[in-house]
This record gives sequence, C-alpha cells and structure tokens, in this order.
Amino acid sequence: MAPLDVHLLDAVERLVALLDSPRDIRPLAPLILREITYRLLIGPQGARLRQIASAGAPAYRISQAIQWLKSHFAESFSVEALAKRVGLSPSSLHQHFKSITAISPLQYQKQLRLQEARRLLLGESLDAADAAYRVGYESPSQFSREYRRMFGAPPRKDVAAVKVQP
Repeated sequence: MAPLDVHLLDAVERLVALLDSPRDIRPLAPLILREITYRLLIGPQGARLRQIASAGAPAYRISQAIQWLKSHFAESFSVEALAKRVGLSPSSLHQHFKSITAISPLQYQKQLRLQEARRLLLGESLDAADAAYRVGYESPSQFSREYRRMFGAPPRKDVAAVKVQP
C-alpha cells in the first residue's frame, strides 16, 4: 500500500470543501476532478490504473469478469464460458485473474456466495439450507463445510456469535 500523496489529499479536501459553497461546484469541481485523476495516474498505482482503464487490456477484461461474477454469483458457470465472455483464453483468464485477486474465478465466486449467504443469515434470518439454495449451492452439507472454512464456525454458531457481539 502506497502512502497518500499530500497533493492528492489536498485536491480531495478542496473538492469536499466545495460542498460548503454550492455556487462554486459547477465551475470548479470538474477542474479539481481532473487534477485528482492526474495525480492518481502519475502516482505509484498509475500504471495499474491505466492498464485497468485501457479497454482490451487484461486488467480491464478481468474487471469485466469480476463485474459479471458479482452480478451472477448464484449461477453456475465455467471458466471457459467466462473467458469467452471477456475475450480471453481460459488459461489467460485464470492467470490474470489470480494475479489481480490472488484467487481463482471459482474461489472468487465461492467467496461472493458465502458472503451473501452470511448476509442473508444475519439480515433476513434465513436458515442455512435456504440461504445455501438462494446463493446457488445445491448441497446444504457442502455449503456448511465451505461456510465453516471461511468463517471459522458452522452457519448457526457463526450467526449466534455475531448476533451476541455488542
């Protein structure tokens, strides 16, 4: 993680300060946003940002794959179909996806599913089997095993422990 550039922070502060003077927002905000963009692009993560922003670049294609997975996490998919969807070979998708996220597309989908299931268990008081089916699992026992691996406890115990915390 790179330290925050003082010039970038100054520009962000000036942008937020515009909220105190609404009549200045229209003429000044675009200029400050342009400065923020410039400072981000010349900063330590600039090369990565330029790569992500470049349509057709592997990082851009991986961002498309991630967006698709977020929107369709409950659906079954194959790496081959996802790779075709974003215009990469399956091996290239796997390699670039793992270099950006540190996990495979299937592991990413599993994390999305388990996080959504936990939200359903806590927020909507569903039972584990219903949450499992809702997020795309076909087997409640597989869901419970994977849930325990990710959160350190089976669904019922995890939910009870989270609800007890102040």
